[in-house]
Parts: sequence; C-alpha cells; structure tokens
Amino acid sequence: MQIGLYGLGRMGGNMAKRLARGGVTVYAYNRSFEVAEKLAAGDDNVRACRSLEEVVASLSAPRVLWLMLPSGPATEAAILQAAALLEPGDILVDGANGYYKEAIARADQLAGQGIRFVDVGVSGGIWGLDNGYCLMAGGDEAALAAVIPFLKLLAPAPDRGWLHAGPVGSGHFTKMVHNGIEYGMMQAFAEGFALMQAKTEFELDLAKIAELWRHSSVVRSWLLDLTADFLKADQKLVDIAPVVADSGEGRWTALEAVEQGVPTPVMSLALMMRFASQGKNDYAARMLAMMRKGFGGHAVQGKGE
Repeated sequence: MQIGLYGLGRMGGNMAKRLARGGVTVYAYNRSFEVAEKLAAGDDNVRACRSLEEVVASLSAPRVLWLMLPSGPATEAAILQAAALLEPGDILVDGANGYYKEAIARADQLAGQGIRFVDVGVSGGIWGLDNGYCLMAGGDEAALAAVIPFLKLLAPAPDRGWLHAGPVGSGHFTKMVHNGIEYGMMQAFAEGFALMQAKTEFELDLAKIAELWRHSSVVRSWLLDLTADFLKADQKLVDIAPVVADSGEGRWTALEAVEQGVPTPVMSLALMMRFASQGKNDYAARMLAMMRKGFGGHAVQGKGE
C-alpha cells in the first residue's frame, strides 16, 4: 500500500506516522522540506519528497493523493496543482475542513479529467496518532474502495471510527455539523464552569468538580476530560486572553441552518459568543451604554476604569 500525503502539520504529520505504522509507504510532502525530512528520519515507510511532482511520480497508478492543508486558498491551489499532475483513474482526497458545496464543485471539475474526488472530514486533533481518528468520507463507491484501506488504518480500529457517509460533499457536510455541535458543547461547559467560578461563597474546587463529572455523569465526554486536565494546573486562567477564534465550520453550519429553515439556536449562539470574544461586540456594548445614559442618565465608564 502506498499513498501521497501533502500537508504535514499537526494532524497531517501524525496521520503520516499512523499510516506508516500500519505498513503503508507514505510519500510525504510539505512546503518546508525540512518538515518532511524530519518526519521521514528513522522511518523507512515515510519518504520525504521535495515537490508534489515527485510525490505523483513516485506513486503507482491508480494513485491516491491525500491533501491535509488548511481549507481555503491553500487547498484550492493544491487541488489545481494536483489536477495538472494526476491522470485519469487517480483519486484526490481532501481532508481539510472544507465547505461541502466547494467539494461538490471540485468533484464535478475533476471528473471532467477522469480524476475521482473524495472529501473526508477528520476529527481527532493532536491525539489521533495514538487514539486514531474519526473519519467521515464522501464519494462514489469506486473511489471509496481505494481509500477505505487507509481509513481503516487511521481509525481507532478497522471496524469503527470511519464511515462512508454518502456521495461527494457528505463527508465535509457531516464534519461541518460535527464542529457546529462541538461549538455548542464547548460553550455550555464554559458557561457552566463560569457560573460556578462566580459563586465565590461556596469556594468550589472546579478541578475536583470536573474530575467528578468524568465518572458516570451524564455530561462526561472527551471535552470534559480535557477540561479537567487544564483545570488541575490552573483554575483562574488569568493569563489567558478571553479571545476564542472561530473557523469556517461554525459559520457554515449557521448558514446551512438558515438555508434549510432548521432552528439551531445553541450552535448559532455559540458562534455569536465567539464573535463577541473577538471584540466584535465592543461597539454594540458602547452603544448600549450610551443609550442607557441618554434615557436614564446612567453613568458611563471611561476606558480603563
């Protein structure tokens, strides 16, 4: 078994290692050759390549080339580059957190060249190397037949942790909704612990509560496991800036809900809270303060007070 893997970041690099552990020859490419070279050091199953051309030339037809790049311009540029190198019958896999509508459009475009396209939503983060990944794949049966052996190696076990979700686009769609749910779960945990932290008269030990809830509680989860770990080290979090980034999946989930007319208030409000943490609610808050002053004469705090 052999595969080309372009993109050796936090997830891509570990995926290459996991595939190599499973006996796959991985032709690995990254914009920085040093990253690929370091990954290949001491592992005969990982071959560091200096260019995408070298990756494609090294693979036997029909080739499987897996992109593990940030969604957006980086992935789009890589797909265009790969399309010029691959041959009819080859398979291009997009493992980025891409927009499912773009996956459908890309599949149609590549089909004209005889190149098959598979979109795979990948969850598991930096823990996937040891624990395996959760993989949601979209594509036709013929394309998936060539990709499934790799999914089985990347998953926690061959019989679980991966799914042929449906036609092209369904893999990224499923991952999009997965991340929307993730936003809501994270927001709920954050609000609950903030509420307990504010109840100072009880002097609650948040680390002990998080650890308690990990065992037989209805809310036990991997997110709670991670929360318990960092609270053991620091409950106050005073050195952490209250800014939470958002990625495309949360926005796409909210837009999809509007398009379908399906109410998703928890996921949508969780996204809005991330916007607020980025300072995008600051002007509105200033407006509110001035309106209260206008109708009721309420005091307005100056900056820095």
